[in-house]
Amino acid sequence: MIEDAIKAFRKGKPVLIYDFDDREGETDIAIPALSVEPEDVAMMRIDGGGLICVSIPFSAAEKLGLPFMHDILSFSARMFPQLERIAHFDISYDSRSSFSLWVNHRDTYTGITDVDRSLTIRKVGEAVKSILSGEDFDFGREFRSPGHVAILKASQKLVYERVGQTELSIAIAELAGITPAVAICEMLDDKSGRALSKEDAMKYAAEYDIPFVEGREVVEYYKKRAEELKIRV
Repeated sequence: MIEDAIKAFRKGKPVLIYDFDDREGETDIAIPALSVEPEDVAMMRIDGGGLICVSIPFSAAEKLGLPFMHDILSFSARMFPQLERIAHFDISYDSRSSFSLWVNHRDTYTGITDVDRSLTIRKVGEAVKSILSGEDFDFGREFRSPGHVAILKASQKLVYERVGQTELSIAIAELAGITPAVAICEMLDDKSGRALSKEDAMKYAAEYDIPFVEGREVVEYYKKRAEELKIRV
């Protein structure tokens, strides 16, 4: 339930988020970025198996100077015309991608180990916390790109505009009143070679006592609470 997911985020604990049957039909492991330790990265890569990313709000990304990757490619196509076709976004379940830059924190070594990725994720969380608190933050001084952690830039109007895992995870973080930066990773099925089914994801959640929440619940609850708390219009 959504209330359990909110409580888990407040404690820095993982939540499983399933989007929609008619969208990706995938479940992501989601953990508040500031709480991510090496064992959390290990859990995501072993039990999840998908891409480990960090969702951040649109406003934070703008203040940090982080564009959408689509815009980077579109601009670069002026110099490298072959990129124009690559930047053409034509998947069936969405109108665009939330990918921004791929980064490593400058204190990492290769950037790919559980220790390195957890550090990068926490530092992205710290960057979001700082910039949303009105502090100056030199992103280039802290991070280098390309790297091994993908930053996902949420839609400006969040779930009112897009309902991907990026927006759903940030919505829960806002509802929890924590820094809205969340590490997410898709759960895959090593038997079928596809996304882990919702049923199997729910079994995993029950086995490990992790809250499982569906996108529909997140959107409905967020919109209800947004009206009450003036979170977002």
